[in-house]
Amino acid sequence: MTEPTHTPGAATPALPRATLGRGAVPVTRLSFGAAALGNLFAPVDPAAARAAVDAAWDSGIRYFDTAPHYGLGLSERRLGEALADRPRDAFTVSTKVGRLLVPGPGEGDDLANGFAVPATHRRVWDFSADGVRRSVEESLERLGLDRVDVVFLHDPDDHAEEAFGEGYPALERLRAEGVVGAIGAGMNQVAMLTRFVQDTDVDVVLCAGRYTLLDQSALTDLLPAAADRGTSVVVGGVFNSGLLADPRPGATYDYAAAPDALLERAQRMAAVAARHGIPLRAAALAFPSGHQAVSSVLVGMRSEAEARDGAALFGAPVPAAFWAELVAEGLLHEDVPVPQGR
Repeated sequence: MTEPTHTPGAATPALPRATLGRGAVPVTRLSFGAAALGNLFAPVDPAAARAAVDAAWDSGIRYFDTAPHYGLGLSERRLGEALADRPRDAFTVSTKVGRLLVPGPGEGDDLANGFAVPATHRRVWDFSADGVRRSVEESLERLGLDRVDVVFLHDPDDHAEEAFGEGYPALERLRAEGVVGAIGAGMNQVAMLTRFVQDTDVDVVLCAGRYTLLDQSALTDLLPAAADRGTSVVVGGVFNSGLLADPRPGATYDYAAAPDALLERAQRMAAVAARHGIPLRAAALAFPSGHQAVSSVLVGMRSEAEARDGAALFGAPVPAAFWAELVAEGLLHEDVPVPQGR
């Protein structure tokens, strides 16, 4: 459901919005992924982190996603600080549960988990009811908020029994109590997300990397199930970790070296985009919104420049002729829905 493009109480007009599932939690169609604020792969200066959030806000983004996993809580703390002077009803924040942060051992760093932060804590998988409630309470403290709008079960791939049997019911109770506004699951796969959509009453699922110009595996079961159930889908990983942002030799796909066949395919797509006067990144950002179940496209942003660039590209028109040529070149199946009027 599309809503008005202004956020009450905000000085800057928000981007177009949707509400999650059958509830009332609003999200902007483009959302801010805050993993980088937790020093993903490399340190981010505190001032640069704040500038990224400020630039996203100035660009109309009002939905911000984080998690305890991101920098051992650093992302949540930085995001909370950056939003502290904003009207609370003007933005939406999602965080995640499933990894509790336990103090110790305090030696070395966290680069093995992808974050350039001191290893002051260790992550403990916990999708139990008590673990979920404790995780939400600790996230609220780090964020400096009295409520969180959306909570996702985070990567429950190897913890299905506990996630469905304890974690999900705990989130249901928190939603019923009004502690959270919407609940869901976030993963890099589609099979278990489809099960969440079909077997539970989640409002939203976060699907990373599985609905992009190079990978439409979510289109087989997940997206049709979400559309049938009225469940929203937030799509992340639209650049497949880099290949669709800059398809050059050495580019990464799902955080590993891109296979030659996918590199060649992405380069052909980039050539089509160039013929239509657009960067491939703009098409990659626009693509997921062609499906009716997709409510928001989540993009990681680590600097002011990246935030402004992402918002500008998201708003750039993508000619219908571009999508038609992708189909004609065998780069996109004719049955795949594409954005209209972009």
